[in-house]
Amino acid sequence: MAGAYQSPVSLLHGVGEERAKAFAGLGINSIGDLLEYFPSRYEDYRVRDLTEVKDGERVTLAGTVYGEPSVRFYGKRKSRLSVKVVMDRVVVTAVWFNQTFVKSRLSPGKEILVTGKWDKHKLQITVSEMTEVDSERATKRGELAPVYPLGGDVTHTLLRKTIQLALRQYGKEIPEILPADIVERYRLMPRIHAFHSIHFPENAEDGRQARRRIMFEELFLFQLKMQTLRKINRQQTEGVALAIPMEEVREFVKGLPFPLTDAQKRVVKEILDDMRAPHAMNRLLQGDVGSGKTVVAAIALIAAVKAGYQGALMVPTEILAEQHVQSLTKLLSDYGIQVALLSGSLTAKRRREVIGSLQMGLIDVVVGTHALIQEDVFFSRLGLVITDEQHRFGVEQRRILRNKGLSPDVLFMTATPIPRTLAITAFGDMDVSTIDQMPAGRKPIETTWKKHDQFPAVLEQMRDELRKGRQAYVICPLIEESEKLDVQNAIDVHAQLTHIFPEFGVGLMHGRLPAKEKDAVMQAFLAAEHAVLVSTTVVEVGVNVPNATYMVIYDAERFGLAQLHQLRGRVGRGSEQSYCVLIADPKSEIGKERMRVMCETTDGFELSQRDLELRGPGDFFGTKQSGLPEFKVADLLSDYKALEVARQETVKLVAEDSFWRDEKYHWLRDYLKNEGVLDGVVFD
Repeated sequence: MAGAYQSPVSLLHGVGEERAKAFAGLGINSIGDLLEYFPSRYEDYRVRDLTEVKDGERVTLAGTVYGEPSVRFYGKRKSRLSVKVVMDRVVVTAVWFNQTFVKSRLSPGKEILVTGKWDKHKLQITVSEMTEVDSERATKRGELAPVYPLGGDVTHTLLRKTIQLALRQYGKEIPEILPADIVERYRLMPRIHAFHSIHFPENAEDGRQARRRIMFEELFLFQLKMQTLRKINRQQTEGVALAIPMEEVREFVKGLPFPLTDAQKRVVKEILDDMRAPHAMNRLLQGDVGSGKTVVAAIALIAAVKAGYQGALMVPTEILAEQHVQSLTKLLSDYGIQVALLSGSLTAKRRREVIGSLQMGLIDVVVGTHALIQEDVFFSRLGLVITDEQHRFGVEQRRILRNKGLSPDVLFMTATPIPRTLAITAFGDMDVSTIDQMPAGRKPIETTWKKHDQFPAVLEQMRDELRKGRQAYVICPLIEESEKLDVQNAIDVHAQLTHIFPEFGVGLMHGRLPAKEKDAVMQAFLAAEHAVLVSTTVVEVGVNVPNATYMVIYDAERFGLAQLHQLRGRVGRGSEQSYCVLIADPKSEIGKERMRVMCETTDGFELSQRDLELRGPGDFFGTKQSGLPEFKVADLLSDYKALEVARQETVKLVAEDSFWRDEKYHWLRDYLKNEGVLDGVVFD
């Protein structure tokens, strides 16, 4: 079948040079492309009983013309053609607008099929399509007609006819590529049957089962590719099995000022099991804001150091790097572990000291920004690399850091909760650990949505918090005024609040400030010299000021749910009740729904799922970096259970030696070769 699949579509009768060009415009070049050009939906031409049809519904009815048709003209070149038709012993009026030519085909006694909109009250159907039952052309009686994405000169009639011809000529050669036990276990329609039925279903259930089979096959093949890449990565990247002194790790965990949650315990076990295995760890750790990822990272780092290796933590901003150094020093210093900072703001002398100490093995854990991947930075024995907010670093940046060690274990962390559906799709070649439980005692942040004209009342509530000695953030989408955008900007808001709150210090933070000024502003806020910090989204990640209990987000409709949730996570980090106020006047229903969702839940995973539903997979990650495949039939939102099953099955399959040798799997191996996954790979 591989040969037939690759044969040009012009081999089919009736597909000449011009038609082949038209098909090529739809991406159809081969017979395989044609057979896999699946319909997006179906038009229902099945004849219905009038008693079942709802008012305003699109329906196909069968009947006999009764009496002579009449035409009425009105307006400029407008007409209304009507005729009585007997259907199910009921006399119905069939109406055509501006189609007087149909009159000659409506002789009394003729049997017709009409499709159109049903008016239950008038017993009338406004006809969009008509077929004569006694015509030589195939009637659409009882049919579910496939509807395809079209373009150029290709019509539905031509596409359906050509696909029918291809199925007739080559349909029997369509191979079964899924393992027989999987087809049987999940009661999947055989592939040859599915290809016929998805294009020309005998009934609705036949079409559903065909879609189910092809949907699962798409997800299975995608996951097969991902799990093979994962296997190759492990096989070609020989890691080091760290001899972790578990008793020392347990002592560290016992000495923490708080107990680990069950979710933290679970992910710690997953990470340490990976570190003790002979392959290099490649794991994504995702957890909501405040779920305790830093402590998990600290446990992984102490395990690496106690096993005789160094650890590196790469973060996107200097502010975050400094905060991690403070928190890790606090956690690890009592255990004789040296933690150092390496960032662009270090003096040349201090930078040389840190690099030299790293190379000599005097520093156990280094925290830094992209400064960690510069050419002159070397490690003595790098065993663990952690990147925080991993989506903010390019693949190349992460690869360079990884290559500074001898295949070190790698842990990617993100506080942007990703729906599991997307996590196992976009990061299918990684293992995914999820902290889906918050530490006990955290008070949920009270979130409210206010219109711009309610801002004075918001300021009064903020003043009450400031008088209690608390601090507040005010987030703006822009740095300065824009002619194109009517939104609040940080510079103007800073000036306004400095005037409104003369008794409180008001700081200003944005991305254009030099690094030293940013640091000075943050230090002043941390030291409570500023009660209010007006900022753009540069504070989105990692800023930790437990005394900050109030946040205002201007023009909140301009942010996605995930970003709003990240911003909101800057408050609620202490023991006091915290508040987040969204100032927004959204015009669209989706914008209003997003504001409502933010007020309803503080669960980042629920928010990310709702964000996915509102925006779709491509927009969730950003179209350029989504890494998400384009499926012809499968849908990541509705088919998430099948995606999970496909992943479980392919994980087991690629681990079996028989998969790489047995003849019955040759179609799947051919698929992997065609996708370039097995280039240069030799399995022992």
